[in-house]
Amino acid sequence: MADKEYLTDIELYVQLVERTKHAMENYISWYQNAMSASPWNNTELNKKLLSYATKNVTAAVGLVQKLSQAKNLEDIVKIQTEFMSKQLGSLNEQTKTIVEVCTKAAQDATKRPT
Repeated sequence: MADKEYLTDIELYVQLVERTKHAMENYISWYQNAMSASPWNNTELNKKLLSYATKNVTAAVGLVQKLSQAKNLEDIVKIQTEFMSKQLGSLNEQTKTIVEVCTKAAQDATKRPT
């Protein structure tokens, strides 16, 4: 009986991971299509945003995988705390880089002859 429940849990876990990956892949595909239609296409900012979106989605998939393997509430809190700490650090770095890219683009735009 316990083996059957364990197999059911594994099957549910695999389904959850696959659905999450599929949803994230769809999001990245949508994002790429949206950015290719934007005036920022093929700019450094577009490349950074796409890179960060991919990185963040990958981190979210990793979070789901880790949470699905948690054995108790303590594991869940630890996993979520580590994830949030890491993501806040990433957000800080990503924001800094985006500001730098936008500042450079604005400076370049003001240098162009009109």
